[in-house]
Amino acid sequence: MSAIYEALEKATLTSDGAMGTMLQARGLTDGGAPELWNVEKPEEIEAVLEAYAAAGSNFITTNTFGGTRGRLAMHGLEERLFELNKAGAQIARRVADRHPGCFVMGDIGPSGDLMEPMGTMSVESGQALFAEQIRGLVAGGIDAILIETMSDLGEVEAAIKAAQEVAPNLPIIATMSFDTNLRTMMGVKPAMAVQQLATLGVRIIGANCGRGTDEMAVIAQDMVNARPEGVFIITQSNAGLPKLQGDEFIYDGTPEELGKYAAQMKAMGVNIVGSCCGSSPAHTAAIHASIG
Repeated sequence: MSAIYEALEKATLTSDGAMGTMLQARGLTDGGAPELWNVEKPEEIEAVLEAYAAAGSNFITTNTFGGTRGRLAMHGLEERLFELNKAGAQIARRVADRHPGCFVMGDIGPSGDLMEPMGTMSVESGQALFAEQIRGLVAGGIDAILIETMSDLGEVEAAIKAAQEVAPNLPIIATMSFDTNLRTMMGVKPAMAVQQLATLGVRIIGANCGRGTDEMAVIAQDMVNARPEGVFIITQSNAGLPKLQGDEFIYDGTPEELGKYAAQMKAMGVNIVGSCCGSSPAHTAAIHASIG
C-alpha cells in the first residue's frame, strides 16, 4: 500500500496553500507563465514550498498547474513542456526530502479545452494531452498526481486514465471546484463527483477553490456522506473571498478563520485539509495547529 494511504489511515493530514498569489507577491506578472520560474527562478519556487513544508504541510504541490501543452503554448513554451514539469517536480522533491512525512503532489490543472460535444476534446485526446505532462512530473520524482480545479467529469476521467497509464503505482488525488449553486461550472454536484470518481479507481477525492469556507463546509458534508468505503476526502478552501483594494484583489480570510474551518473539517471526517487562492504559509500553520 502507498505510504500516503497508510498515513491517511492514521491521521488527518495538512496540505499546502496557494502558489499563484504567493508568486505574484514575489514579482510574477499577471501575464507571466508561473511554470517558467521552475527553471528561471527555481529558488523562488523552492522558498514558497519550503515555507509551506515548514508550516506543517504534509503535501506540497508542484508549480505546474498550467503545465499542459495548450496552456504553455499561450506563452510560447509548449516545446519545453517536459523540462518545465520535470523541473517543477524536482524542486518540490528537494523540499519534501528535507521534511520527513512530506509528500509531493504533481499538479495538473484544467487544460482550457472543452470536452465533446461542446468542445473538441475527447477522453482519448485528453488522455494523451495529460499523459505528456505526467511523464515530466514522474521524471521529477512526485509521490502522487493531483488533478485539481476541474469542472467536467469527462476531463477528470481523461486525466485519471493518463495517470493510470503513465504512473499506475502512484496515488491519484482529484478535486473539483464547486461555485455555482454548489455545482461545478458543468453542473456536477459534490456527491456525484465522489461516487463517479471512486468508480474510476480514485481513492482521494475532494473540492478546492470555490467561494470560501462556509460553502466548502456544505460541499464537504455532501462528499463525506457520499464516499464509498476506502475513499479519503480532501478540501482546500480559498482564504475567504477576493475584495478589490486599490488596483488589486485581496482575500479576506484570516489564518484564524482557516484554523476554525480545519477543525470543522476534521470533525466532519475530512482526511486532508488545505487551502487555495489567497492563502499563505500562515494559513497552513493555522490549519496544521488545528488538526495536528
